[in-house]
Amino acid sequence: MRPTYWIALVLAGLGWASGGIATRAALGEGVEEWTMVAVRVPLAAALVGVLMLVRKAGRPSAAVVRYGLVQAVFNLTVPYVLVTFALGNASAGFVALLTAMIPLATATFANFMLPDEPLTLPKVGALFVAMSGVMFLLLSGDSGLSEGGRPLVAAVLALCAVASIGYANSFAKRHADEYEPLTMTGLQFAFASVWLLAAMFAIEGAPTDVSGIGWALIVFMAIFSTFMPFVIYYWLLQRVSATTTSLVGYLVPLFGLVGGIVILGEELQPGMVAGGALVLVGVVLADRASRTGDVSEAEATAAEPRPDRV
Repeated sequence: MRPTYWIALVLAGLGWASGGIATRAALGEGVEEWTMVAVRVPLAAALVGVLMLVRKAGRPSAAVVRYGLVQAVFNLTVPYVLVTFALGNASAGFVALLTAMIPLATATFANFMLPDEPLTLPKVGALFVAMSGVMFLLLSGDSGLSEGGRPLVAAVLALCAVASIGYANSFAKRHADEYEPLTMTGLQFAFASVWLLAAMFAIEGAPTDVSGIGWALIVFMAIFSTFMPFVIYYWLLQRVSATTTSLVGYLVPLFGLVGGIVILGEELQPGMVAGGALVLVGVVLADRASRTGDVSEAEATAAEPRPDRV
């Protein structure tokens, strides 16, 4: 893979990992969950809108609008809300370890949605190893928090978010030739803003008691944890496979775990080490299986006689 793509993956990974850390910090500042999600998304939508005006982006087709609606639900609203509530029950490192399952979730959905990305036996084995790691995390009872924490609740929420993202990754790749990355990003932000703001006002009311630090964290998440990684994500999907794009799941756990310990003072507990190691081994095995399949397919294609040689 080109160095440019690796740089893009690292930036996206840093962005999404910093979101988990900033969310934990904002919860500590008393910012409520719906407020945190509902405010950052419209801010990110405004940034995309300005950029689209500058670039004089054209009007999207009806099909692209529908794609944007699907992504708004499965790639933004569902995972953002679930992960935000998961972070209220476990550490940023714990939740980040579970998000390492995203490549495997993507590979599973890609098997049914993308004919050129089948779910092979080695990938199934990798999925089993990773799920063993998840079970170890749950059985250990370690949440990464020095006091309290509900790892089972956090795990259920995070894994539902992972499944939603896995579907969204495959869906977006299936239609990657039909949309511009910036347009798709703007559409999903715009749609999600409508119902997230409505939910915030209905459940928590207007955000009138957020501290200055709380607002700073929300703005940070809007720019660096929402706007930036999503633009990169759709840009990558037009250039590499859905499974390769989802390899950002390698980086989010690492950045989230280290950042949670260094910045937030979270604990690296024994269950997280053992369970997280199994999850990451499963993801590595899945990646190797994907690369082996890609090479075999390329060799088979190259071996086929060309029309001008017959």
